[in-house]
Order: sequence, then C-alpha cells, then structure tokens
Amino acid sequence: MKEPANHSDIVLLQGGEQKLRLRRLCDIMGESGIEAILVHDKANIYYLTGRVFSGYILVSRKLDSPLYFVRRPNHLEGPGLHYIRKPEEIAGTIAAAGTDPTVVALELDSLSYSAARRLDAALGRTEAAAGNASIALRRARAVKTTVEQHKLRESGMRHARVYSRIPHLYREGMSDIELQIEIERASRLEGCLGQFRTAGDDMELYMGNVLTGENANTPSPYDFAMGGEGLNPSLPVGADGTVIRPGIPVMVDVNGNYTGYMTDMTRCYVAGTSVPEKAEAANKLSADICRAVADAARPGAKAADLYRLAAGMAADAGMEEYFMGHRYHAGFVGHGVGIEVNELPVLAPRSRDILEAGNVIAVEPKFVIPGIGAVGIENTYIVRDSGGAERITDAPEDITPLQ
Repeated sequence: MKEPANHSDIVLLQGGEQKLRLRRLCDIMGESGIEAILVHDKANIYYLTGRVFSGYILVSRKLDSPLYFVRRPNHLEGPGLHYIRKPEEIAGTIAAAGTDPTVVALELDSLSYSAARRLDAALGRTEAAAGNASIALRRARAVKTTVEQHKLRESGMRHARVYSRIPHLYREGMSDIELQIEIERASRLEGCLGQFRTAGDDMELYMGNVLTGENANTPSPYDFAMGGEGLNPSLPVGADGTVIRPGIPVMVDVNGNYTGYMTDMTRCYVAGTSVPEKAEAANKLSADICRAVADAARPGAKAADLYRLAAGMAADAGMEEYFMGHRYHAGFVGHGVGIEVNELPVLAPRSRDILEAGNVIAVEPKFVIPGIGAVGIENTYIVRDSGGAERITDAPEDITPLQ
C-alpha cells in the first residue's frame, strides 16, 4: 500500500517528526563538537525528510531549519529548497545563511574519496577537517521515534504473515533457490519493497538468505551471520541450488522491508516430520538465548555483555563449536535495524555501545552443525524504557514442517 503524501513536498514527515529527529541529531553534533553537516547518503536523507532525492541536506546548529540542495527530481517544493546542477553551487548559499562552509562535516563512511575531495574543494578547503558526520547520524538513527517504531511494528506484522505461508509454498523436490523465489513472490505480494539496505561496504544481498544442508557451512566474504555459496561467484552468499531433503533443516532469513524500515527475522523449516535431535536442541537453545538477551536488553545495558550472555549460554550447552557458524564464526550475535540492516547498537564482544530506550535490535543466535546445516532463529526487538525488550517479529519459533 502506498503512503498518502503530497509528493511535491520536500519534507514528508508530519506532526513535528522532523523537528524531533533534528533536535536529537543537533544534540549529538554538539556533543561531538560539530557545527554543521552535509548529508548525501540516501538512507540519511530518508531519515531526515521521509523521502529520497539526489542532492544534499545541510544541517547546521546555527540554523532553525535545514537547507536542501536538490538535483533530482525537479518537482519538489518547500522552505529552504535550492535546485543545483553541481556541488560547487552550494558554498555560497551556505555562507549567505550564516554558516561557514569550511566547518561543514561530511559523511566520510559512505562518500567515495573522489566525492569527498570534490566537496572539500567546493566548500573552500583542502581536506575534511570538520569531523565525520556519519558517526553522528548513526548515533541519531539508533534511537527510533514513536513514528519509526510504528513503521517497524508494521513491517514485523507483514513479515510474520509471509513466514506463516512458507510451509504451503513448498513442493516436494524443490531446491533452496526455488523455495526462496516463492517466498520472495509472497513477500512482494504482501507489500515488501524488495530493497535490502545495508550499512557498511562488507554486505550485499538480494532479498534474503535461504540455506539448507552443507551449503550453510560455506563461508561468505560478507559480514552476515550466515554464509552460503550462492548461485554465482559475483554474489557468493545464500542459496546454491541444493535440493531440500527430508529431515534437513531449511533456514529462512528474508527481507522485512515493508515500510522503509526493516525487521530482521529467521525461522527454520523441515521437509517431513522428522528432525535430527541435535537440530531440535540447537533451535530451542537459540530461542532460549533470544529470550534471555531480550530480557536483559534494557536501557543502560552494555551490548558487549549481551553478547557474552548469548555466547555463555551456547558454551554451557556444549554448542560453542557451532555458535554463529562452524568453518567461520561471525563476531556478533545481534545488531541494530531500521532504515538499514547493521545499524547501531552492535552486540559484539568488543562493542562499546550502551543500550537506550528506542533502540531496535535484531538478535540472531544461530548454529551451523556439520551434516545437518544451519539452525536457529532471529527476532527483532524494541528496547523499552523498563522491562524486557518488545518482540515485534511474532512468528512461531519451533522448526516448522513444510507441507
């Protein structure tokens, strides 16, 4: 379903939502000693306006509202909007508004070197000495507003509906990729946008990951919990055409982007009714870890402590060898989600992140067992002011028979 909007407005956020986000961002900029930032990354533009356009946004602590420098599309309207053909046209407008262009920080985590150098020259300096805007934006986006949480709950509800249909999509003799294609079709019909936005340059994936059998034990170059050989060396991750065999688990981790905000969810299925005892035990342990981490995920909790809690439970159960992989072990057990996958906070042993109310985290304690495959679940949670985190991916957690 399309969201109602006046498609000519540069800002689609309603009811003070943009001011709420800008206030948090400017507070973080102040803590970091950053006076102004120039936003170009599409995910950050969407966060600040509720739409995507080609161009830049200037956020300055000296200005009451942002300045928008738009290349495309050419039908937008609103206060602070300036159409440009090239970034060299920006500096004069910034200076006229009362902000020194030479102190504007750039998104150094996502800009290419050549783009950053060009912007430096356009802003009248030789190098980006004003700080990294990416860090402040990641921190701002880590705490979701009420509006963002509503979008995430909606994505979670639709995500769970698709997973409930997976058993009926299976046909005997199917391969992993054939089942994934049917899941993708069901997802798109449910309203999935298809786009899988990921933060960082070590992640790329098409729609999701479906793994069965020994393919789950194939390491991938990407920073995902699970690997897989994939169908082609150009995208070496996920389903590889393995035929789904009775008694061998099928792990499904597919796209949850239904609202521009993504939930992350994994469930396991099996052809037939017989499941290896070790797989059943690993899946139950995964669900137990999720519940324990969710209960401990309170404001003030250390992300590193949550990782240690999960890893400790795996070790106590004698499953440490298979925890978060076998031939290759992922170095985390959870991560923030929202506009992108792999947002803050990161649940990893060396993480310095401290949980805040409004964080949204995906917890994914998974196991890869040789001869059996990948087993485990993943849920998305909202960290509440008090009490355990709220699960928003409400699908059955047991290994479900494919019908």
